[in-house]
Amino acid sequence: MKLSQFKYNLPTNLIALHPTEERDEARLMVLHRKTQTIEHKIFKDLLDYVDDGDVFVTNNTKVFPALLYGEKEKTGAKIRVFLLRELDEESRLWDVLVDPARKIRIGNKLYFGEDDSLVAEVIDNTTSRGRTLRFLFDGTHDEFKLVLRKLGSTPIPDELQRLRDIEPRDEQDYQTLYAKKEGAVVAPAAGFHFSRELIKRLELKGAEFTELTLHAGVGNFRDIDVEDLTKHKMDAEYMLIEPDTAKMINDAKDRGNNVFCVGTTTMKALESSVYTTGHVKVAEGWTNKFIFPPYNFQVANAMITNFHPSQSSMLMMVAAFGGYDFVMKAYKEAIAEKYRFLTYGDAMLII
Repeated sequence: MKLSQFKYNLPTNLIALHPTEERDEARLMVLHRKTQTIEHKIFKDLLDYVDDGDVFVTNNTKVFPALLYGEKEKTGAKIRVFLLRELDEESRLWDVLVDPARKIRIGNKLYFGEDDSLVAEVIDNTTSRGRTLRFLFDGTHDEFKLVLRKLGSTPIPDELQRLRDIEPRDEQDYQTLYAKKEGAVVAPAAGFHFSRELIKRLELKGAEFTELTLHAGVGNFRDIDVEDLTKHKMDAEYMLIEPDTAKMINDAKDRGNNVFCVGTTTMKALESSVYTTGHVKVAEGWTNKFIFPPYNFQVANAMITNFHPSQSSMLMMVAAFGGYDFVMKAYKEAIAEKYRFLTYGDAMLII
């Protein structure tokens, strides 16, 4: 398939600037693949589609405050640094994106904090991700991370930042309730819709929850610049599937129960570590898997997701799972029905 086949026009007024007041009160579009029919529900109606013994697989990654605002030495030019990945704890090396990038050269020093409490030096100007910085910090790694958390801001997607400023409430809103393992710079937004009450009600109905880790990177929002999708390369992201998680999923499949995958990042991890039998492997490592139609999914048979940007890798994965024609038809209907789109928007269940 081609990039242009995933283009659609999203009215700006349908981009959700904030989440719903209650997490489980977002709208839910339900896509039935067998009958090719669509239902319009509320997210907590998810209970109607769950049976005793079904398993929900979530991504427990936690977003860290990856946006730093500072100044360039001598000129005082304002610089925004997006922390992407810690390369080495001991030497404080990080891959970053810098804006505006044209003003930054190797050897430049950048200062952060009102009293310039944190200093970084540009040591590489040629990485595919933008720049490599060395933070000049003498304390322990834990002390260093505390400084980053103090100075950093929540990295809500640029498309949302263009419409409003980062707000204090984003620190809480831009996390799932089950976020545990810090390392993501992009939140697994499909999980935003789960409230503690809904999780409890699902468990009382007999559903089980298990979790894996995939530290989602900004590459999920990077523009795809090739028409031939087979030529696009995804950034690598760290993933972890532990034995208890693999066992719970595999037992559910053996029983004939449904496996609900919560989000595209969770699906990426599952499909990156699976036997030909459709059973999940224990895994720790990196994945750069790029899923687009046609694709034969082997693990989950139900998927919860948000409404994604035009021509994004997330939309392509959803189209592969739900069927290209059916999903693109659903997106047209979502626009007509004024669903809320993107990070803080409404949800879709594909069964």
